[in-house]
Amino acid sequence: MAASQRAVYWLGKDTLRVSAALFAENRRRLLAALKNADGVQAKAVVVLQGGEQKQRYCTDTEPVFRQESFFHWAFGVTESDCYGAVMVPSGRSLLFVPKLPDSYATWMGEIHPREHFKDKYDVDEVHYTCDIAEVLAKLNPSHLLTLRGVNTDSGSTCREASFEGISQFTVNNTILHPVIVECRLLKTDMELEVLRYTNRISSEAHKEVMRAVRPGHKEYEMESLFQHYCYSRGGMRNVSYTCICGSGHNASVLHYGHTGAPNDKTINDGDMCLFDMGGEYYCYSSDITCSFPANGKFTADQKAIYEAVLKSSRAVFNAIKPGVKWTDMHRLADRVHLEELVKVGLLKGDVDEMMKVHLGSVFMPHGLGHLLGIDVHDVGGYPEGIERIQESGLRSLRMGRLVQERMVLTVEPGIYFINHLLDQALANPAQSCFLVNDVLARFRGFGGVRIEDDIAVTSTGMELLTCVPRTVQEIEDFMANRDANAKAF
Repeated sequence: MAASQRAVYWLGKDTLRVSAALFAENRRRLLAALKNADGVQAKAVVVLQGGEQKQRYCTDTEPVFRQESFFHWAFGVTESDCYGAVMVPSGRSLLFVPKLPDSYATWMGEIHPREHFKDKYDVDEVHYTCDIAEVLAKLNPSHLLTLRGVNTDSGSTCREASFEGISQFTVNNTILHPVIVECRLLKTDMELEVLRYTNRISSEAHKEVMRAVRPGHKEYEMESLFQHYCYSRGGMRNVSYTCICGSGHNASVLHYGHTGAPNDKTINDGDMCLFDMGGEYYCYSSDITCSFPANGKFTADQKAIYEAVLKSSRAVFNAIKPGVKWTDMHRLADRVHLEELVKVGLLKGDVDEMMKVHLGSVFMPHGLGHLLGIDVHDVGGYPEGIERIQESGLRSLRMGRLVQERMVLTVEPGIYFINHLLDQALANPAQSCFLVNDVLARFRGFGGVRIEDDIAVTSTGMELLTCVPRTVQEIEDFMANRDANAKAF
């Protein structure tokens, strides 16, 4: 078996085997793109710096290390404090690992020789990080391409490689970032296979939560069960983001679950649950939200809101294909929500007029969805030349470009009853004229509904990666049988 076909990452049992070929292919794609980029000379060398192991504040306690995303995309290395280099003309790959002190063997385990990493990660050369300047100098590069650019989702600047002796080289830090971002934007077949796996395991974990949830449980118990399933059955030591386990009114808090609101409410009979959770395998993410009644049976109001959101989700599914504008998909979801809320009796009037005053953002203030990959909010949403639309709702949309084949996206429409947004709308004459206040009052405290699926865009439409009960009937049937099928909790 060729080295690149061996599993570089596998946690045994039924967990996914991931080949080093995935990262070799990513490097090949990057070099092909760089060769067509302006300003790249023949003897350029790409240099990426991996993540560093940190300590918790001033202590010697180390949080579990998670690799820096760009470095992981190119090398798949799980160890901290490494560097990687790729020679542009030849594609030759070099990995630099720390030279560990003898004491490491006492406290942390075996110290592996450099050949171990060469074989494990299928790179051409392995050197120690302390020798990086000397090794790169022997390559006589025309210039080093380092990574510096702004993440358009977070607004943060990614970390540029730096090491002792870098000042002796000519460094360009403007070319690499836009090129590697565009490479990460579209997923290879091997990357799609990992993302299918993260979705399969996370979907099953959501179903496990649906089997177990009962009025009287704490929200954090459901978070714990989700994490346990992902780790014990899927080898997912990390989740993709802080779990959101909102019940009742907490389901209207879009990023509930943080330390100030730590999934600590008792779930009540009659509550809607909104559980937004995704496992992460080998740094590849998933992002799934399930909404359902805690007691397994929808009330008339819960059913009406849920089916409105489901209808908008399916409308986007039917419309999405390469070439459509993601902003148009957001507007489509908004329109379906407004049409359905008129039927419910919460709104009155002409939907076209409601769209003009952005009434949809009162009920869905976030964007329809985002790119997904090594980061849960993956890079590439707003490349140079595409500006964020400064309208309510759309300004929160994490991608503004045309949909392309091999993108992986979340589709996550939602309807929420957020008191301060409702109060603002009622105080705004342009919006309040559409609101039926006495009906709206009935939904104060309802919380919200979000239905979030992960999809891969195909040449003709999309592939649904998520697999959980979605219709009202499917959810009620699934939860009706949970007593017989539930495992010990």
